[in-house]
Amino acid sequence: MARGRPVRDIKLSDSMTVEELIVQMRHSGGFTGRKLAEAVDIVEKMIRKEGCTVFLSFPACIMATGTRGVIVELARRKLVDVIITTCGTLDHDLARSWKSYYHGDFFMDDAALRREGISRLGNVLVPDESYGTLLEEKLGPILQEVLEGKRSLSTREIVDAVGSRMRNKDSLLYWCHRNGIPVFVPGITDGAFGSQLWMYWQTHRDLRVDLFRDEQDLSDIIFESKETGAIIAGGGISKHHTIWWNQFRGGLDHVVYLTTAAEYDGSLSGAQVREAVSWGKVKETANEITVEGDATITLPIIVASVLKRLGGRA
Repeated sequence: MARGRPVRDIKLSDSMTVEELIVQMRHSGGFTGRKLAEAVDIVEKMIRKEGCTVFLSFPACIMATGTRGVIVELARRKLVDVIITTCGTLDHDLARSWKSYYHGDFFMDDAALRREGISRLGNVLVPDESYGTLLEEKLGPILQEVLEGKRSLSTREIVDAVGSRMRNKDSLLYWCHRNGIPVFVPGITDGAFGSQLWMYWQTHRDLRVDLFRDEQDLSDIIFESKETGAIIAGGGISKHHTIWWNQFRGGLDHVVYLTTAAEYDGSLSGAQVREAVSWGKVKETANEITVEGDATITLPIIVASVLKRLGGRA
């Protein structure tokens, strides 16, 4: 039987940095711990690689948590080039730019919460005044200004226009607009942001959301890239849209999947990288890893370690 490297124990100290821990985890032979260390190497490589377009894909739920700050930091430092996400990402980014969400618990009385006008997202509490009614009050006038006189806009254009009107530097849309990072939302109507678009359409029936222009923009990005890499947290439409478009150039060159889903039911969310190889969405020779675990744990660790390696690159 072939033998790999010897397993080494992790040696902790009270002054250890995240990056120093990751370096030791690479040699620990420790199941998902070693995968996490390998993910850091792959993310660092795709960011440093000349001519590599880096995609970031994630679902809305983590934007309701403090992990939003990690995603914002990636955009602020221009470490990713393209974002593909869900409509709820826009909802939570905007809502939290204007009001707070709160700590809760997975086992709270949900019926009681509803009577109090509070929605529960896992262990995060989202009061109506911090979300639905707030977005109606704040987003409606912004969309009125953005869309007035327009006949057709892509999701990328709408999101960028809203981002240009944000002043809160904790906002992802603020930094994506400022740094020219396109944000694509293929499921634009699946959230409060989309509902506000629909409300505007009630009195402006000639408006069209041009999804085909989004697809053309993605096509141009894909075929103009020497290489592509992707950091993919979770699954769903944002994950699939990322790997779907990359199949047209022969697959991703670098990819890290962060997932809590199992693959036994055939779901896209649980599908491992090897399945994407069979579809041509990831190259057979790609630098790749699937890291099982909650992205609110794995993504901050990966990004913190990469930032240390990049030495404060802004």
